[in-house]
Amino acid sequence: MATLVIDHLHCQVLTDHGPREILRGVDLTVRQGETHALMGPNGSGKTTLAYALAGHPKYQVTSGAAFLDGEDLLAMKVDERARAGLFLAMQYPVEVPGVSMSNFLRSATTAVHGEAPRLRTWLKEVQAAMERLQIDPSFAERNVNEGFSGGEKKRHEILQLELLKPKIAILDETDSGLDIDALRIVSEGVNRVRATGAVATLLITHYTRILRYVHPDHVHVFADGRIVDSGGPELAERLEEEGYEAYVKSAASQ
Repeated sequence: MATLVIDHLHCQVLTDHGPREILRGVDLTVRQGETHALMGPNGSGKTTLAYALAGHPKYQVTSGAAFLDGEDLLAMKVDERARAGLFLAMQYPVEVPGVSMSNFLRSATTAVHGEAPRLRTWLKEVQAAMERLQIDPSFAERNVNEGFSGGEKKRHEILQLELLKPKIAILDETDSGLDIDALRIVSEGVNRVRATGAVATLLITHYTRILRYVHPDHVHVFADGRIVDSGGPELAERLEEEGYEAYVKSAASQ
């Protein structure tokens, strides 16, 4: 069973004025088949957690640990983390000039799984996934994310998720910048992956609107670089009504 265990993780980010501590002891376990929503205000450290787990060089883990299926995730290089089954959908997907979507997807799948997919089967799988996400077939030959709208970029992220079939999916504000129709399409893609029961999902968001489509098993409140409260879906509803202010004040006073 795929399991991500985060144990008292501390992390700092490198700035022009020197290192700044962001994560202050994060503890979380996400198991295969579960969906955890990580909610909190801007600047609380949610994205830092995502990038630290993915291995971004700007984010330096100073103490604590993270394990994927019992293996030391932090000891792995970035590509090794991906091959081990970690997937990150970024809040701001980057453009990759000169690389077509079709080549990128096949190269990524080959790198993650260790062998190239059979071309005829692969083409059918990609076409079917693009159709489900309502991605124009012509986008397969366009450069990755170049000239894409925000919604198109996010659908491309979920296309990768469906095709790469990771063990752990970290979705960093996948709902950011989406209109109503795009939010529904993206959420349906996330739910298709969840329905397989093969992935553990960590959904990072500010708002509850995506949680109306992607129903979490667990909800966590993130403030001042750590998880300060946890509960079920009812916690997200309470946050919608009351906001984060009380949590932010409480975390700052500790």
